[in-house]
Amino acid sequence: MKKLLVLLSACLFLSVIARTQPKYEFRAVWVATVVNIDWPSKPGLSTDVQKREIIDILNLHKSLGMNAIILQVRPAADAFYQSDLEPWSRYLTGVQGQAPLPFYDPLKFWIEECHKRGMELHAWLNPYRVAQNLDDPLSIDHIAFRHPDWILKYGNRLYFDPGLPQAREFVTDVVQDIVKRYDVDAIHFDDYFYPYPLKEEFPDTTSFKYYNRGFTAENKADWRRENVDITIKKLNDSIKATKPWVKFGISPFGVWRNKTDDPIGSDTKAGTTNYDHLYANIIKWQEEGWIDYTLPQLYWQIGHPTVDFQLLANWWKDHAYGRAMYIGQAPYKVSSTSQTKEWTEPDQLIKQIRILRSIPEIQGSSFYSSKWFNGDLLGLQDSLKLDYYKSPAIVPPMPWLDNKAPQPLVKINKRGRKIKWTPAETQNEMDKAWSYVLYLNEEGQKFDPDNCKYIYRITKDQEIKFDRINRKKKKYELRISVLDRLSNESRLSAPIKVKL
Repeated sequence: MKKLLVLLSACLFLSVIARTQPKYEFRAVWVATVVNIDWPSKPGLSTDVQKREIIDILNLHKSLGMNAIILQVRPAADAFYQSDLEPWSRYLTGVQGQAPLPFYDPLKFWIEECHKRGMELHAWLNPYRVAQNLDDPLSIDHIAFRHPDWILKYGNRLYFDPGLPQAREFVTDVVQDIVKRYDVDAIHFDDYFYPYPLKEEFPDTTSFKYYNRGFTAENKADWRRENVDITIKKLNDSIKATKPWVKFGISPFGVWRNKTDDPIGSDTKAGTTNYDHLYANIIKWQEEGWIDYTLPQLYWQIGHPTVDFQLLANWWKDHAYGRAMYIGQAPYKVSSTSQTKEWTEPDQLIKQIRILRSIPEIQGSSFYSSKWFNGDLLGLQDSLKLDYYKSPAIVPPMPWLDNKAPQPLVKINKRGRKIKWTPAETQNEMDKAWSYVLYLNEEGQKFDPDNCKYIYRITKDQEIKFDRINRKKKKYELRISVLDRLSNESRLSAPIKVKL
């Protein structure tokens, strides 16, 4: 009986911990621009309609408590931004190489609107995909025409050859160009490195012949993995040399390797794995510090017979290696008509969030993908807005990039319910005030800065005018801190008394 009570107490404790909202949590949504398209709703829309759709998407996710958008800006060697290296995407305008009319830069607009709302923008690129379909017309200035020797046909698609140093250099140039010219918060790759295998062998015989670096035919798979390793390290070095505050994250397929193939693999029975089929040795990149976060796509339900969500979440947390670990979740599978019972349960994704919050090494999640939040997710939106994401959360810091707190506010002016503040001046981008956390508590109430229920707002503004909270004026205390762009927090201001 005593053991049972201890077990029940432990379960209750974990339930409370999992339900409590953390002060720091990554809450993101993928916005796909090709396949399962989230935006634009169709190619060729006018600039005004495209912008209106962007605003609607961001307002929706801000209202749900999200703090990051992962936007697909380079789906297939093309661009959702002004580029001298690659043509405008056909998925944006309907014709590859044709700019939006009237002209605007979608990536710049997305970044500005995200930052206005205190949200991060992670630019999502596919490194090796050139064309989704062989029939897709390529613009006359496409890299495939200038360097056809870099391009391979595999199945019904075109890819860069990852075995060619020139192709890897070009991908690095594309990423560096984005980082240099745009105020992105992160560069993001998903699970597409070498393509998912078909019956035919990937046609990289020529590049292997000339650039095998001493690998033999028997260990060609290791050569392919090293090709991707080289790309990842090169990209990280380039990003950090250009803007050291820009993060680099990877969202791999949910299984690294099965335990039957590797003692340190997960106890799963996945038919495809990152290591063996996509040649992506993801945990090596995390361990070596070549990436800042891993976001594995755990698009399976709790209790899945071969790839169980909870088992995999616990496997990935053991391979964080001091870097950030988030988890990809699948609202696209939620449906009252699903053939899988678990996906008809209103709280399947909520139970997943509880699991993730009970694992300290996991600091948040991302949802695939945006458009599903416009439909019936069996109450998920309300659960997030009214409960699990009710309080704002700060994107988790990355101390290996920067662990220095910014200077606190140097001046605060109060006139009634209107308060203005001034941050310290600095020339160092890493130390600049990026946003502000406003904490509010009733006077006399014990205040805890680590409890997110006291976070009233996270804002980019340098002033606020409070609305009335009560008919009878109550006394509150307001404290303000400064966040730099990597979420390091300054010392809080002294409490400011306000009647609301």
